[in-house]
Amino acid sequence: MAGKTISITTKTGKGFTGYLATPKETKAPGIILIQEIFGVNSHIKSVADLYAKAGFVVLAPDVFWRVQPGVELGYTPEDVQKGMALIQKCDQEQILTDLGSAVETLRAQSQCSGKIGAVGYCLGGALAYRLACHDLVDCAVGYYGGSIDKYLDEAKNLHCPIMLHFGAKDAHITQSTVDKIRTALDGKGHVEIFVYEDADHGFNCDQRKSYDRESAMLAYGRSQVILNKSLK
Repeated sequence: MAGKTISITTKTGKGFTGYLATPKETKAPGIILIQEIFGVNSHIKSVADLYAKAGFVVLAPDVFWRVQPGVELGYTPEDVQKGMALIQKCDQEQILTDLGSAVETLRAQSQCSGKIGAVGYCLGGALAYRLACHDLVDCAVGYYGGSIDKYLDEAKNLHCPIMLHFGAKDAHITQSTVDKIRTALDGKGHVEIFVYEDADHGFNCDQRKSYDRESAMLAYGRSQVILNKSLK
């Protein structure tokens, strides 16, 4: 990994950590990269490095720090159970507030040029959507955000471009749920929603059995387009 761990200070003065990956550019826009239930693990760090190589200052904050700092799980059934248990102990509103602190920390980085986007996966996909609805970022990309449908009332506050990726084979997020999300976001400006026919939940992660390379590459390319257009 090419990045490093940095400190993030909350509004109450408490601190937690995040993985920071930086590009070669002297000045570049920022991306808050939001983890799945598996923590800021090797996969999330590799994605941060990938976006840094693409010309972004990337910060992946530790979402679980209030419950258990430094979580780095794999993808076994036991790891899934551990991750699910951890998120059940978390306060979703507190996570959103902490992510706001991470945004400010990223914006304060000397290399960050000002505009910031959010990219998230599963848990992080829903949180990226919520950051956009709370006007905390300039653009958002969410992959298979499992609980977006629980926060559709927040769509009335969406003012920035957003892109959402879903897998047609995802039993956790049915097509009816995707349609519900699509309807709620209709008319909210620059909204793009893609469903990948051969993809299952977690299709972007090359460490999971559900990884689908073609869908992942297509989704990454599309994400790059909206991030570059919105932030650069």
